[in-house]
Amino acid sequence: MKPAVFKKTAQVTVLMMFISALLPVLAFAATGFKDVVYRNNSVSGSVYSDVYSVNAQVYLYDPNGNYVGTASSATYSVYNGVYTYDFSLNNVSSYSYLKLKEKVTDSVYYTVYNSNSGRPGGGGGGGGGGGIISGPSINVPSDGSIDAYTLENALNNNDIVELVLSGDVALIPAKVLAKFTGDTKKALKIKNDKGSYMLPIHVLKLDDLAGKLSVSVDDMKIKVSISAANEAAVNGIKNAATALGATVVSGAVDFNLSAVGTGDKTQAVDLGNNYISRTLPLSKAVNPGTATAVVYDPNTQKLSFVPALFSSSNESNEAVIKRNSNSIYTVIELSKSFEDVKGHWAQSYINLLANKLVVDGVTDTSFEPERNITRAEFAALVVRSLGLDQSAAASSSFKDVSSSEWYASVVASAVNAKIIDGYEDNTFKPNQAISREELAAMVVRALAYAGAKPDVSADRQSELLAKFKDSSKIVWAQNELAVAIEAGIVDGMTDTTIEPSKQATRAQSATMLNRLLTKANFIN
Repeated sequence: MKPAVFKKTAQVTVLMMFISALLPVLAFAATGFKDVVYRNNSVSGSVYSDVYSVNAQVYLYDPNGNYVGTASSATYSVYNGVYTYDFSLNNVSSYSYLKLKEKVTDSVYYTVYNSNSGRPGGGGGGGGGGGIISGPSINVPSDGSIDAYTLENALNNNDIVELVLSGDVALIPAKVLAKFTGDTKKALKIKNDKGSYMLPIHVLKLDDLAGKLSVSVDDMKIKVSISAANEAAVNGIKNAATALGATVVSGAVDFNLSAVGTGDKTQAVDLGNNYISRTLPLSKAVNPGTATAVVYDPNTQKLSFVPALFSSSNESNEAVIKRNSNSIYTVIELSKSFEDVKGHWAQSYINLLANKLVVDGVTDTSFEPERNITRAEFAALVVRSLGLDQSAAASSSFKDVSSSEWYASVVASAVNAKIIDGYEDNTFKPNQAISREELAAMVVRALAYAGAKPDVSADRQSELLAKFKDSSKIVWAQNELAVAIEAGIVDGMTDTTIEPSKQATRAQSATMLNRLLTKANFIN
């Protein structure tokens, strides 16, 4: 009997070990989407889940949250307890994107972009190619701790993994992230009731951060915090908005990203020119033409424009803020107009950018649209349009830009972002009126910084400039002007003239900046 008992016990032990080996697969399967494609008025893909459903379906909604249709699952397969339901729906109207909701567990949403509309990919808001897999949610306790094994398995099986915070902080093991920095599809969506933060893993320079903290990557954590602004900041925002004649329509939220080493030593994360998305819930639906996301500076107690897109649906109203720096953000509404632009061809552009805090009037009621604009003034407008952090900029080396001038930090920021060059004698000539050629060059460099510059070949450049009989008068910015024309930012002064050396006006500047922001997908 004893040998038989031992044999039976050994068999059970082996079976239990086999089952336990499978448990991580089952635990991390959860539910999600994969291989979703929206093309030629058809949507197809798969839902995977460790839950069996006799009637698996996917509900489709348009960008405004209106129901579009239901894609039923025709087939399913099962492997190691994970069910994969294939779905498709034809004859779908053409939208820029669709929102999907699976009807297996009712817990996962997914956004798929129309590949015919020029925007690739899908997912919960991350960038990069097609077939992105929407990931599961990991609940993060109030102390911010995240199990490395759980996170690694989730990232191995999904492109976007959601971290749902019980508190305000996530402490993400850098040793896990280091395994995925080469994959531009991998991202974390960190969220709580105050907002969310989309963090593409590839933007993190983990070795550099570890070196600055004098620790190994294995001993470092990436800290993401999403917290309500303190009372002093809330009051400062209210006062600043009132001074502008604006209304605050969201909470004030402090988004922060840093690396943490031993002894709680921290190092700010430099995002370079990577614009990271943060989402703020709004108290109501807003008009994108009069609403703007702003960053609050506690030192100056001022509000400044940051790029943002606004959306409203039956389920939510939100702003998606895009910026490469961290701070306190909120959303305001402002309706600004100027007496001297009524009926002007650039009225809508000027008013919109005034509401966005990008352009100022000469007085509260006048803009002087036909007045020339200086190189320093336009540099300031470009820096504002990109939402650049001026406080982080070192002083420039131009000999005619004194550190005491109002534009010193603006010029330094623009130099750091490679938006402006000086002259051969190391001057910037800040008070010189800017030409259309120079203005186009600055705008195109701003497009490049924002990652939205179109490529223009030599042949295409010749083709674009050929229709202007005065294109031979372009001194040095032939490519920049061609790119600006290709991007829809610069028009000819007439059908056959471009007048590159003509001094630009404030109206022309506002128009080009508006087109820049639209091309970069920084406003809607």
